[in-house]
Parts: sequence; structure tokens; C-alpha cells
Amino acid sequence: MRFSEVDIIIVLVYMLISTGIGSWIGRRQKNTTDYFLGGRRIPWLAVTFSIVATETSVLTFISIPAVSYQSDMTFIQIAMGYVLGRFLVAWVMIPAYFRGALSTAYHYLGDRFGQRMRNTASVTFMATRLLADGVRLFATAIPLALIIKGSGVFQGLSDAQFYALSILLIGGLTMVYTYIGGIRSVIWMDVLQMTVYIGGAILAGIIILRDLPDGFASVIQWAENDQKLRWFYTGLELPFAEFIKQPYTFFTAVFAGAIFSLASHGTDQLIVQRVLTCRDERAGQKAIALSGIVVFLQFLLFLMLGIMLYAYYNGASYQELGLTRADGIFPKFIVEEMPSGISGLIVAALFAAAMSTLSSSLSSLSSATVLDIYIPLAGKGKSEERLLKTSRIITLLWGVVLIAAAISFIGLKGTVVEIALGIASYTYGGLLGAFLLGLFYPPARQRDAIAGFVTALIVMTVVIQTIRIAWPLYTVVGSLAAIIVGILTHNIWPSKAGASRE
Repeated sequence: MRFSEVDIIIVLVYMLISTGIGSWIGRRQKNTTDYFLGGRRIPWLAVTFSIVATETSVLTFISIPAVSYQSDMTFIQIAMGYVLGRFLVAWVMIPAYFRGALSTAYHYLGDRFGQRMRNTASVTFMATRLLADGVRLFATAIPLALIIKGSGVFQGLSDAQFYALSILLIGGLTMVYTYIGGIRSVIWMDVLQMTVYIGGAILAGIIILRDLPDGFASVIQWAENDQKLRWFYTGLELPFAEFIKQPYTFFTAVFAGAIFSLASHGTDQLIVQRVLTCRDERAGQKAIALSGIVVFLQFLLFLMLGIMLYAYYNGASYQELGLTRADGIFPKFIVEEMPSGISGLIVAALFAAAMSTLSSSLSSLSSATVLDIYIPLAGKGKSEERLLKTSRIITLLWGVVLIAAAISFIGLKGTVVEIALGIASYTYGGLLGAFLLGLFYPPARQRDAIAGFVTALIVMTVVIQTIRIAWPLYTVVGSLAAIIVGILTHNIWPSKAGASRE
């Protein structure tokens, strides 16, 4: 069965309705506090769902089923680390953000060390977010390209051109409601869109089980024959040089996954911006802690979907299914095998996931640009009306840049989820190290933090180019380098008594 006209209409109507609702929700913005922080009045449970929808939506829907389809369930060990890491964020990082009226994740670094450190961290975040979310936006092109290509509406286009069309469509519509409504629209649309895409995933699983000869028993049979249900793997039988290359051994996944989550949810403006929309510290802690449990369950759901698909396709490789990448397996099932109308609903759910991630990226990038860079350097004394107008223009500009970045990733090899997480891991270590220096090493000054941060980036460049280690360990190595160099810098060249934060 192919994607029908009814399915296409359902997808387009959903996307247009989402754009309209998102624009309506956030239509009354008066200042940058409203636009970037929702007036600090967003309920914590809505923030929880927004965090989950933002961080894992497209990656989960597309790539996590591909991970278990090709391998097994050991990826779930990473999710265990994520749960631990988020409880650490709630305990260690969130109180620091709510001690002052902070507006971004990097505002803390500015207060603690100085404006140069704030600028350095914010610009690094922008570069990382641009690359990582460019990959995420590209992931949304995979199913939409299949739909457009299968519809026959456009003839003679290459696969790359189909990908580019889908990126432009998703990007353009999402830019509209993010431009108008700011973070309030983003969060409430995340709640709606998470409900839609999780519902779509569950429905897909039900249909797969219905079509298998013996239902779930067929899944278990295929899974046991090929060891697909393995979730715990120590890797202790491996030589050390090989052990540190494996991302899904228990120690690496849980320990490094926790450090990665401490960085991603404690230092990344994409997540911290949401926490700062909560009413108070306690609400922020509940939002971030619960998100770890919810994301664990979400990973479990999509890993099981991958195993169900493995049984459905009788263990065929993605090449045997006529695909150029494993990420296309679940979209292939949706487009080709699901009943007319239902297929459209699930693809709409996928685009819900895509729009939630993109809108979150736009809001966090524009907030970091305006609040960390523009206002301290050029926006002092400007009216709130002028700052709000500037914020919206910058949101549009970042939308164009993100779309261009996503198009540049067409032709990327490898599973999208691992590529995106690897990009983020590259810079998270330096950011986390700077935050931990500020929190736990009172003598540290701006010079020490910047020295540690820059060293972490250099160390990661060397490690990535010359030493093969698992991507979850990037953050561990980077943060240790930043902390050690920051402490050494202070002790070798101590600041004079009474000196400034420099």
C-alpha cells in the first residue's frame, strides 16, 4: 500500500493547524521576558513534556528503531545514565539558576566569571546547536522525501532535491509560530506534539503486531533467535583499547551517559531555557527530574518498535529493503504498509516531533543571541518594543541558517541519532567543566575558566582526530580537561589579592 491522497491531506492539514494554533497561543507578547521565558509562569509538567519532545522527538522516531533493528536493546543503558544525570542536574545545577534572576544558561557564567566567559559559552552553544539540530532537521527529510517521491507530484527530482523540499516545508511552517509566539508557543505545542507522536508510535506497534502471524510471539521468536532482547552488556571480555570504543557497554553508557546528561540538561540553553520558564526552583527541579523517567520509557518504546519491525521484515537488512540508510526502515513501513488515513496520522505525528525540535532550537538560539550577546553589547537602553522586534528578526535569521545547515547534511552517512549526539558531546565537556569550576571551586576566575574551556576544545579535537573512543566519553574527557586546567591555571598563576574576576 502506498501513501494516498487522503494521507497527504491529513499531513498538510495537521501541519497548517499546528502552525495556526502555535501562533494563536503566543500572540500576546509584550517584552523579551514573555518571548523567551514565558513570563516565568509555565506549569512544570508542561515543561517536562516540552523537554522530552525537544530532545528526542525526531531522533527517537527515526533513528532509535533503526538502532535496535540493526543491533539490540543495549542502547537503553544510555537512557539509564540519562535518568541519573537529570537527578544530578536537579540537585546541583537548578538551584544556581534560581538564585538570581537569570535569563539564559550562560547568564550564570557571566555573573560568576565575567561577560567574556558568558560570550564564549553562548557562541559555543550556538555553533553546537546549529550543527546538531541541522542533523535533526535533516532527519525529518527522510520520511517526507519518501512521501513526495511516491506521490508522483514532482517528477525527475533527485533524492537530494526531495530532501531539500521537505526541509524547506517543515522549516518554513515552524518559523511562523516561533516568530510570533516565542517560548510559550513552543512549549505548549511541544505538549500537543508529543501526545501526537507517542500516540502514533503506539498505533504503529499495534498494527505491526496485528499483521504478524503470531503477534508478539513472533517478535519474541525473531528477537531470541538473533539476541535482539539483550539490554545489559558489560564488554569486560574486550581489550581496553576496544572497550573504550564501544558506546553501549554498561559502564560507559550509564556513567558517561549521566555526565552527558548533566552537561546537556544543565548547560545547554535549549533545555535550561525551558526550566527558567518555571515559577520557582522547586518546579524546575521536578520538571527536569521527571523528564529523565519519561525519556527512558520513550527510548524503551522505540527500541521495541525496531525489534517489531525486524520481525515484520523477517530480519532483512536495510539494503535488502531497497533503502540507502537504516533510518528509513520505520518511515518505509509507515508509507508502504499502513492503512490509508492511519499512515497519514502517523506521518503527521512524525512531523509533530520535527516541528517541536526545530521550534525549540529557534527559540533557544535567538534567546542566547539576544540576551547573552546583543543586549549586553548593544541593546542597553533600548525599549522593550524594540528588543522584542529585534528578537523576532533574529529568530527568522536563525531559521534560515538552520534550514541551510540541514540541507548541507544531505548525503550524511551513519545513524542520525549517533551523529547528532556525537556533535553535541564535542563541546559539552568544556561547558560542563566551566560550570563545575564556578560551582565548586570558589577561587577560580574568568581567566581560569576560559583557559580550561579552550583547552577542553583542543583536547577533544585531538582525541577525535587521533584516538578512537565511544562518543559518550567525549563529555567526560572534555569536562575533566577543563576542570584540571582551570585549577592548574589558578594555582600556577594565582590572581592577586583584591583583583577582579579576571
